[in-house]
Amino acid sequence: MKALKTEQRNPRTRGLDRKSTVDILRVLNAEDARVALAVLHELPKIARAVDAIVKSFRAGGRLFYVGAGTSGRLAVLDAAECPPTFGTSPKMVQAIIAGGSRAVRGAVEGAEDSTKNGARDLRKAGVKRGDVVVGLAASGTTPYVIGAMQFARKHGAVTVAVTSNSRSPLARAVNIVIAPETGPEAISGSTRLKAGTAQKMVLNLLSTGSMVRLGRVYENWMVYVALTNQKLRQRGARILQEASGATVSAAEQALRQSQHDLPVALVMLKTSADASEARRRLQQSGGHLRQALELPIAKHPRPPRKRN
Repeated sequence: MKALKTEQRNPRTRGLDRKSTVDILRVLNAEDARVALAVLHELPKIARAVDAIVKSFRAGGRLFYVGAGTSGRLAVLDAAECPPTFGTSPKMVQAIIAGGSRAVRGAVEGAEDSTKNGARDLRKAGVKRGDVVVGLAASGTTPYVIGAMQFARKHGAVTVAVTSNSRSPLARAVNIVIAPETGPEAISGSTRLKAGTAQKMVLNLLSTGSMVRLGRVYENWMVYVALTNQKLRQRGARILQEASGATVSAAEQALRQSQHDLPVALVMLKTSADASEARRRLQQSGGHLRQALELPIAKHPRPPRKRN
């Protein structure tokens, strides 16, 4: 562990406990500013992972995140936000955290120390060929995550590591390595800081990039947002008006006719289709909004003429 960059002492933050409140915050913020640049250097590898995820989704595969501690909690957060943001099934993006649901709320001692448990939990989840499994571990040494990735790779899944140590055992166990070099933490070894921030940024890029490629975003509008409360219904109505150029009354009417299905309502307004035709277009395009708009209008056969 001592040789890992994430475990080393940061020379820029020495004497942190002797600083004033605002100076402590300035130092922490300066360290955080380094994270985005570290992630920037990994964009080509992140793009490889996004392309693999999109290919998996189009073939009916799933995306799994695996982590322990902070990494696992960040994984749970990203997976949980995909259905309300992009209208996906909860099974499409799943998170597996060492120690199970108890570990989301607090530490489960020793949960991350077993490679067998990592493999066991992926087996229970039914990971198979065609799925993508992303393992998150700042140090790259977490046995639970390494065991999970070894199991996933053995069973034909595409494996991706998100770590801050590019030469770690986790990096050697996967197909694609995403390793933002965030360096020593402001507080030595506290990888919930820069390494955790980098993981959150990478997860945002993986899920959002994949969903954009799948057409779950139109232009830069969140057109698959779930309209499950008053705030989201207001947001959905505003998105519909902006994306379609329709009046408030026309947008409200389309939402009613579509049973408050925002993508269906948008296709209706953009193509003058009825709700049934809009749903057909979306089904034919696999939910890809832009492709649904570009499909030709279905030709319905004319009823035969009645003979005298």
